[in-house]
Amino acid sequence: MKIVNLARRAMIVGAATLLTTGISVSASAQQVLDSIHFLIPGGAGGGWDGTARGTGEALVNAGLIGNASFENMSGGGGGKAIGFLIENAESNHGTLMVNSTPIVIRSLTGVFPHNFRDLTLVAGTIGDYAAFVVGKDSPVNSMSDLLEAYRADARSTAIGGGSVPGGMDHLVAAMAFQAAGEDPTAVKYIPYDAGGKAMAALLSGEIAALSTGFSEAIDLANAGEVKIIGVTSNERVPSFADAPTLSEQGIDVMFVNWRGFFGAPGLSDDKLAMYQDALAKMYDTPEWETVRARNGWVNIHNSGDDFRTFLEEQEQVIGDLMRKLGFL
Repeated sequence: MKIVNLARRAMIVGAATLLTTGISVSASAQQVLDSIHFLIPGGAGGGWDGTARGTGEALVNAGLIGNASFENMSGGGGGKAIGFLIENAESNHGTLMVNSTPIVIRSLTGVFPHNFRDLTLVAGTIGDYAAFVVGKDSPVNSMSDLLEAYRADARSTAIGGGSVPGGMDHLVAAMAFQAAGEDPTAVKYIPYDAGGKAMAALLSGEIAALSTGFSEAIDLANAGEVKIIGVTSNERVPSFADAPTLSEQGIDVMFVNWRGFFGAPGLSDDKLAMYQDALAKMYDTPEWETVRARNGWVNIHNSGDDFRTFLEEQEQVIGDLMRKLGFL
């Protein structure tokens, strides 16, 4: 099964161009905002957490904002934070909430009473490939090994993820197993609250493999704690080139999960413009390139109306895919 890259129209592949003058951007960057408070809809160690903290790090180090603060608000697969931002809109105009493909998925399934149209759309910023990960001592060394174990004992070969059933990590696992000829609805999926807890479950042996964001797995893979057995990219990703793609293992799946930022409803045009300006300028800084390369992200920048168009296209494509896989 060929999975179309959901961010195909907006992806800019490759590293940002670094300045060759020898002068750091941070030395001359003009501060756009005093501060940003980042609201993270999941726990520590997940993709949302890493994206918010990495973005804040780059913005502060580049001198584009004075300081950044962070708040993790888990619950309801991200629904708690969305509801909080909407219900307390007037007091949160200094807040940006990070989110990603699940905001589309969860509204399609009817779990969220709200969707992206109820928020102020600020900008899409990055894409993160998905990955399949096993523990360092696991006998599984490839997707073929994982599929062989699954076919031998499906119930004991549980796949974990940092999102709810029917969420992003579950959807990626279903896509991969369907492309390998298996029934995607039969895969035993165990959900955890964000990627950090899912990774802990993998390391403790609760699950056989983990479906997660590629950036979440890199640090532990570099430390030798886990093995990345498959990445949903077309080509190997330079930040961890030892990880094979699914396609080179005969599983025809390519997928990238976008991440971006939303403001509270009723955000003023002036404040919205400042947020968008800071994020746009961030891409031209070496501080951002350091964060991006470290995490293996790709730059996907959609701002304002372009972001809305992108999300509406996502809604259509993901809805069709979920119906095909039996999730809707």
